[in-house]
Amino acid sequence: MAEQQVLDEPQDDVLPAKPRLELKTEIKDVGPCKKHIRVIVAKDAIAGVMSEAVQEYAGKAEIPGFRVGKVPASLVKKRFKKEISDQVKQRVLMVSLDQISEDSKIDPINQPNLDMDAVEIPEDADFEYEFEVEVRPTFELPTYKGMKINRPVREISEQDIDNYQVGFVEQYGAQEPVDEAVAAADFVNVDIVISRNGVEYNKIADQMVRVMPLLKLQDGELAGFDKLMIGAKEGDTLKAKIKVSMEASTVEMRGEELDVAFTILDVKRMKVPPVDAEFCDRMGFASVEALRIAVRRTLERQVKYEQRQTCRKQITDKIIESANWDLPADMVEKQVDNALRREILEMQQAGFTSQQIMSRENDLRQQSLSMTRRNLKEHFILDRIATEEKLEVTELEIEQEITSMSFQRGESPRRVRARLIKSGVIENLYAQIRERKAVDLILDSAQFNDSPFSLPQDRSTSALERSVCVTQMVAPPADEEDAE
Repeated sequence: MAEQQVLDEPQDDVLPAKPRLELKTEIKDVGPCKKHIRVIVAKDAIAGVMSEAVQEYAGKAEIPGFRVGKVPASLVKKRFKKEISDQVKQRVLMVSLDQISEDSKIDPINQPNLDMDAVEIPEDADFEYEFEVEVRPTFELPTYKGMKINRPVREISEQDIDNYQVGFVEQYGAQEPVDEAVAAADFVNVDIVISRNGVEYNKIADQMVRVMPLLKLQDGELAGFDKLMIGAKEGDTLKAKIKVSMEASTVEMRGEELDVAFTILDVKRMKVPPVDAEFCDRMGFASVEALRIAVRRTLERQVKYEQRQTCRKQITDKIIESANWDLPADMVEKQVDNALRREILEMQQAGFTSQQIMSRENDLRQQSLSMTRRNLKEHFILDRIATEEKLEVTELEIEQEITSMSFQRGESPRRVRARLIKSGVIENLYAQIRERKAVDLILDSAQFNDSPFSLPQDRSTSALERSVCVTQMVAPPADEEDAE
């Protein structure tokens, strides 16, 4: 049964902190995490706001034949009817929405679905308007202290540092053309043609792809990509099948196997710079040993990331057991990109390489809806715990995260911060740190069963930031975008 709540004015013996409107509000459930709100503002309250607005205009209006501040209110109201009406509408809506937020227990996720231009305030009647708004789900917090958790642990070895350093240094290498057959780990510049039922469906031109066992696109993947490419030469066209993800955005193509043809435009091989004093100086390190110390710290962050993700999943598995509330499909769909940005941001903070991040992003895109639905529930629960425990994020903590991310990207913290602000991801960073604090608080009281694990040094996957099903505009390179 739909919930209905009627909110009336507070008792007369309670002095309001600021002027209030006389209004009544009806709130009804119209779906998961969605409320329909009907508001009635008394005409006497409207008249009061109108009177204030007319007085303000009368005090500054310049009308021929009258001194400023001496224009009759009736003339001001007539001369500035539209301006005054717009101001009254804006004030009434803002004040009434603020009162609803204060008086009710609803917690909006975003701005109400309200068409301001369509709202008109009557001259001599109660003002009524209604809207729908998405709200945070209401639920009882489960017990989150004293949990039993399996925790992955690892001591960073010199071999771990060597393995990571290979991928790190490659980011600063140069791809050089070779007049030879394709070898494992080479880079091939290819035109990709995807066909469906014998008809060309999508073309992805001029893409540089590394020859690895698995090629991942945003909504599909091709196993055995290295076997397909090794031994081929410039000008060859190689054919295979690629399977569309079951959660691809193009619903009718989910699970289909499509024909794909790769035409090799050229072949390149990576020339990696030596890790010597000159390279370390260019990267801002005093010595090779200083670089290795920085790599060790990055790997320690990755261990913490894996611990946090593994423990977080166990924590959320347990606390989500009681989360039998549903989320509206449109909310989940709108949050898909935001959930991806948050996951990518966490991997950047943990020091993963660009290729590892892109590979993980394509994994997530292939299961985006189910992943987002789960992540939203996690967010609501952890956010609620953070609120209950009064956990906040300081500017120093933001700076520390940005500094860690800048090392991995080989950029200044100032530039990384500017990009986060420009893209709007800085808010995600705040939310992530706050949720991480909630997880850490749970872990502080947890009982652990430690087990060793392997670092995710996956060098078997090549990721392509393109879609099988959707033709995409080619985005400008990151450096050009940053330079704007």
